[in-house]
Amino acid sequence: MSAPVKDVLLIGLGAVGSVYALVLKRSGLVRVTAVARSNYATIERDGLHIKSARYGEQVGWRPDRLCNSVASAADRAYSHVILTTKALPDVSPTSALLAPLLASPYSDKFDQPTYVFLQNGLNVEADVYGVLERLGKGAPKVVSTAVYIAATIVGDNFVEHGDMNDRMSMGMYHPDTSTTSSSPPPPALTDLQEMLEKGGVDSTFTIVPSIYTVKFAKNFWNIVWSCTATLTTYPLPSLWRPPPKDGEVYQNGVYVSESTRKWVEEYTLPNMRAVLEEALSVARAIGIPDLPAPQGIPSSFVDSMIRDTAALHVVASNNHRPSMLVDAQQGGPIEVEVILGEVVREARKRGVSVPRIEMLYALLIVVQNQMLRKMETRKTA
Repeated sequence: MSAPVKDVLLIGLGAVGSVYALVLKRSGLVRVTAVARSNYATIERDGLHIKSARYGEQVGWRPDRLCNSVASAADRAYSHVILTTKALPDVSPTSALLAPLLASPYSDKFDQPTYVFLQNGLNVEADVYGVLERLGKGAPKVVSTAVYIAATIVGDNFVEHGDMNDRMSMGMYHPDTSTTSSSPPPPALTDLQEMLEKGGVDSTFTIVPSIYTVKFAKNFWNIVWSCTATLTTYPLPSLWRPPPKDGEVYQNGVYVSESTRKWVEEYTLPNMRAVLEEALSVARAIGIPDLPAPQGIPSSFVDSMIRDTAALHVVASNNHRPSMLVDAQQGGPIEVEVILGEVVREARKRGVSVPRIEMLYALLIVVQNQMLRKMETRKTA
């Protein structure tokens, strides 16, 4: 006898949310209710157009149920609530977004689900975890993840999902970052893993004992590469890709001009390495050991990240833009606090000098400030 179908709520039908909504529905194990906000009207009318190197082309695809708010979706019990929205604590805390699920009458009528955070940055789960503790409906079930996926949304409903080797690490969140998960892993994790695997995912999914360590390592990438791309306004081939050969065309037109390539190599890339070394010094101060992943972050991580990132972005077909760059180009808020602000605060707490990371943070605070100013102006116009 097959297990009953579970209800899963996914919040945020951007690039990442759309791909994982598709995967979950493909599993046959769940009914997917999805909350779309700014793009709700378009998806309700036309569905999603998902062009995936793994899952094929889906035109007019829809989840089992589409809602325009969390409140309108708060009418049934869910096994998992999956957040794929941006983590923007300086704009609105996640607990405010989830408020209809975290208070009466929902919390009186239904058991609290497992909350799954598919979000960039550090300590994105802390706000909701604290609310769940105060709610007093049992121990909070919060899953934290580190996700690598090459997915981009164009307009409101066209999603491109590339052929990069998608990866996800999962673990139970705890506010004490030194806490490790129990073995064997709880159903909150294994049930989610089964849903994703049955959905046809052919990438690497791992359950890890210390998800904070893995997330900190993943945050290295965003600290240096996402932030650099956002500040320069150019995607990462601008650091490595050679000029096109005869007859070769780069779709995004970006490469390193030979005219000043030597300055990029002499000044830019060494400073990118120094940013990563600063991040590594914070990891050591926190107590993350010099061990292979997922037990720690090895000292060789800086070299391997530079090498692997360069190898991806010299490829002629690579048109990927980091999500922070996409957000900035579209005039939306960026995840500066959870990607950079949390690292700066951890460094200051421990007396670790991170001048380059602080400079990136200082500059992106201004970018964020002006994004918010424009948003406020549009609201009052």
